[in-house]
Amino acid sequence: MERFRMVFQFFQSNTESVANGICAMLTLASVKMYTIFDFNCPCLPKYNVLYGMGVMFIPPVVLFFVGIIVNKHSVMMLEEWTRPTGKRKKNPAIIKFMFTNLIQRAMVAPVVWILVTLLDGKCFICAFSVSVDPSRFNGLPNVTGLDITRVLAKVSCKEDIIFQNNTSRKAVSRYLRCWSQALGWSILLFLIILAVVARCLKPCFDHAAFLQTRYWSNYADLEQKLFDETCSTHAREFARKCVIQFFESMHEEMCQGMILPLDEEDDHLHGITSRKQVNELLQAWYRSKPDLDVTKIAQRQYRRARVRVTWEGDQNKGRQAFKPNGHSTHTDV
Repeated sequence: MERFRMVFQFFQSNTESVANGICAMLTLASVKMYTIFDFNCPCLPKYNVLYGMGVMFIPPVVLFFVGIIVNKHSVMMLEEWTRPTGKRKKNPAIIKFMFTNLIQRAMVAPVVWILVTLLDGKCFICAFSVSVDPSRFNGLPNVTGLDITRVLAKVSCKEDIIFQNNTSRKAVSRYLRCWSQALGWSILLFLIILAVVARCLKPCFDHAAFLQTRYWSNYADLEQKLFDETCSTHAREFARKCVIQFFESMHEEMCQGMILPLDEEDDHLHGITSRKQVNELLQAWYRSKPDLDVTKIAQRQYRRARVRVTWEGDQNKGRQAFKPNGHSTHTDV
């Protein structure tokens, strides 16, 4: 239980890990969906291709859009693209970086579905059994040229009466399954080679620009998180003070023992004490996000630290003047 909690906290604190976890879950879900899917080919010349190609490509499209919806980068990318410029210029490199990561993770589950269907071969056999040249296979039922299409369309139907005591159906199925698996392994090999080439060519590009783009992409996510946390803290403190003020106005005795002294350092309202001010703050945050410069806060903290050091130094000097050489200046009577 403790390990599960640690893993959950890690995924909760790391947006990239959350996105990878969602991608892995969608991939496993796609494989599980295909294993429990009841594949029933219609065995009709006009509908085999539609059914086979539909099963092969429609679920990947659904998984692709689900991957985009559940990925947090999609919302972040749209917010960054549609937000007003304000004091901070938009960085197209960040939007491009988010879009690339979004598409890469959303494509994993659909590609896995297509590879699984090709390696299994059922969809391919159902879709392309009509396109097989019947002259390559001996033993097909002796029918007219018009009916040969219907015969080939029933290759996926094992229990059809046409193929009883006939081995030609298995031969056609093996032939089409070989093509399907060859196509699936070829696509998988191409993707592996593409990934290896991309990994090898990555050092040839400007790595510093990639680090900067990744840094500011993570910054945008952390900035939104901190803003939400600060708003939550402010709302909690604002609500607490509103409730206490309400009880004070009702009766002073009702709030005896409830009002606790609040130090200035613990005051999270930052001078925002009305609904109008809160709404203005939220509108200002959306319309014009602050500039990426925290020099003022750093200087203020530096001045506070300097004043504190000066005050402690003055105290030490006073003590040394009061006790020269470590001995007291007063005499015993």
